[in-house]
Amino acid sequence: MKIIKFGGSSVANPENIQRVFSIIQEKLKHEELAVVFSAFGGVTETLLKIAQLAREGDEAYRELLQSLEEKHLYIVRQLIGVQSQSTVMTFVKVRFKELEDLFHGIYLIKENSARTLDYVASFGERLAAFILAESMNGQGMKSQFLDARDVIRTNDRFGQAKVDFEVTNAAIKDFFANHEGIKVITGFIASTAKGETTTLGRSGSDYTAAIFAAALDAEHLEIWTDVSGVLTADPKLVYTSFTIPQLSYNEAMELSHFGAKVIFPATMQPAMRRSIPIYIKNTFEPENAGTLINGEVSPGALIKGISSISNISIVTVQGSGLLDSVVGTSRVFKALAEAQINILLISQASSEHSICLAIKTKEAFLAKEVVEREFFYEIKSGEMDEVSLLHDLATVAVVGENMKQNPGASGRMFRALGRNNINVAAIAQGSSELNISAVIPQPDLQKALNALHEAFFLSENKVLHVFLVGVGLIGQALIKMIANQQQKLRGENELDIQIHGLANSRYMAFHEDGFDLSNPNQLSESDQKTDLNKFIQTMEEMNFSNSVFVDCTASQDVAELYAKILEAKVAIVTPNKKANSGSMEQYKNLKRIAKKRGVKFLYETNVAAGLPVINTLQDLMLSGDRVIRIEAVLSGSMNYIFSELEKGDPFSEVVKKAKDLGFTEPDPRDDLSGMDVARKILILGREAEQEIEFDSIEVQSMVPEDCQSLGTVPEFFEKLKTHDPDFAKLLTDAEARGEKLRFMATLENGKAKVGLNALPLEHPFSGLSGSDNMILLTTDRYLDRPMIIRGPGAGADVTAAGVFADVIRIGNYTRE
Repeated sequence: MKIIKFGGSSVANPENIQRVFSIIQEKLKHEELAVVFSAFGGVTETLLKIAQLAREGDEAYRELLQSLEEKHLYIVRQLIGVQSQSTVMTFVKVRFKELEDLFHGIYLIKENSARTLDYVASFGERLAAFILAESMNGQGMKSQFLDARDVIRTNDRFGQAKVDFEVTNAAIKDFFANHEGIKVITGFIASTAKGETTTLGRSGSDYTAAIFAAALDAEHLEIWTDVSGVLTADPKLVYTSFTIPQLSYNEAMELSHFGAKVIFPATMQPAMRRSIPIYIKNTFEPENAGTLINGEVSPGALIKGISSISNISIVTVQGSGLLDSVVGTSRVFKALAEAQINILLISQASSEHSICLAIKTKEAFLAKEVVEREFFYEIKSGEMDEVSLLHDLATVAVVGENMKQNPGASGRMFRALGRNNINVAAIAQGSSELNISAVIPQPDLQKALNALHEAFFLSENKVLHVFLVGVGLIGQALIKMIANQQQKLRGENELDIQIHGLANSRYMAFHEDGFDLSNPNQLSESDQKTDLNKFIQTMEEMNFSNSVFVDCTASQDVAELYAKILEAKVAIVTPNKKANSGSMEQYKNLKRIAKKRGVKFLYETNVAAGLPVINTLQDLMLSGDRVIRIEAVLSGSMNYIFSELEKGDPFSEVVKKAKDLGFTEPDPRDDLSGMDVARKILILGREAEQEIEFDSIEVQSMVPEDCQSLGTVPEFFEKLKTHDPDFAKLLTDAEARGEKLRFMATLENGKAKVGLNALPLEHPFSGLSGSDNMILLTTDRYLDRPMIIRGPGAGADVTAAGVFADVIRIGNYTRE
């Protein structure tokens, strides 16, 4: 004998019901069955809603009741042949006449007792099981309707009745011994010894199936639902969750207690007592093996699953009145028990001075009230503090019997939470080492679940979730690099980089599973209009662990959002200089927030594209070195212009050539003004721990005064030609002195200068050509021979490579 149960979406409509019948017919070929059915999908909730409307005197209940009757008659017409419909139609109409009279009584007396609601709710299962039994008979499956109220006896605790197993087991065995065929059983409902209808509480139909399985010593119990077994985490919150092949009874109990909704503790108890295996199967994927729950502990994974409960509050009871822990704590729990408040988690300090209790938020204020009433005199005398409440919390729990005698589980759990800046408000772990639980902020729940899932189940590949703003030359180059290196990073570096958000100046788009990186041009007119605040909001709502915001723009508007992004505990990587070259206070504030939130703010490409300048400078300062002087050629475009000028071409033509090659901004005056170089030396100075503001930098512009206010670029070039002789003279004068012209920045004694310099031939900068950058760092350690950093300092590819390197650094950091 095997007991199988169907409910929910499995019996939501005739199409799904036919799928259920196919499963039953296939099983009947091999084994004897009894089938438990829930009410048709949504019926129980509708019945209770009708009862509520009737109690409130709202006549809309009549229309809703009529609609519910039509739903059942429609199912009868779809499942049962015309020649066999009359008996079933009569049964349905009689039941709805009973309901009509019942709801009319509720409407008149304006009262819904727990006993009345149990009777109301029972109609859903009674109607469904009778209709389905008759339909099965019509399809050649000899079946018999069994109203579980005839065999399951309970006490009179309406809404969540307790089963009298001695009487119930005897009645079930007697019925099965004297009746043939497939028993089609109502789930959820039972009755008292007086014949009053009761219900079995949450997941009552599953419980009914387990009661019958235990009474009949069934070979196994199958619970058919709309998911393929118990998953490693809630699939609505963790997209990478997967089916757990096997769980022990204890593991399943723990997961269900902490929020796993596929199976509930009460369901398992009768089966556990008889060691009856339980299968959780998917009606819509019957070929899927699902999850087996039995008494065995399978080897392998450290944990089996991660579950959670939302809307939790912490109740803290604290004071010297608790020091006599036996009396104090017993009074706390007695007061809460008498108020029927369920405690989800307990954490007590070893000093016995305080007790921390996690309970459902809806019960928090009642808990505070009853505990303060119990300790009224102690609070009044100052021996106890007032009970404190902390709201907007959730619990997460990792569960697995393999944590026993296996060190490292708690370390991995809290390391994953810590790396993602998730604060833990309370912790609980039993001596059985079956469950480690933590209370965390509710807004961090999804991030915590994903972080833990990656830590325990996807540890071979750390996942970075990237949100990229700016998909121009640098952004597209970055996407191509990630795509080209993705397999190598996964295989050799155990790092998986996924891009979930993209935005340019016009459009933005998001993808929960990550964009296809083989196509860097993902955005189109069909996407959302770009709204930076909405982009950040969506990124926060997606709430991935290990999130990285990458800004490949030069936008001030984007830079102004950095503080908000860091506050949201999201790392930032950027070549955008605007944020770090703003006010000193803004620069310090971003550093402060990143440190406070424990996230990385990396901007190596702010200066000299992909050259390792900032990291090198930070390492020098961290190790105790002191910067004496910085000399730097920091503009690839300016170095190209003045090295090309040496070949004899007019200055205006050299600038035009640099623009055509893409070395300058669309308006070359942005480069010639020296402002970009000023921002770079400002950032280097600040990294050298010097207090510098932008307006204190002395900047020599290479834009002639009469060219500055011209409206268009062509007008600028035309006017610039008149200054070619001036630049030619600067060059010839320098050559006559044996010098070379280089546009450079210097920083010394807290003062920065940017401008054109004539340097002797032996100076390192004199040998620069093309768009190369070079930085000389003179420090206490590098005093006689300055440190030299040289290489390409401009170009989309080298800049993107620097950004990519920073992203990988964050990946390595999160895996440490």
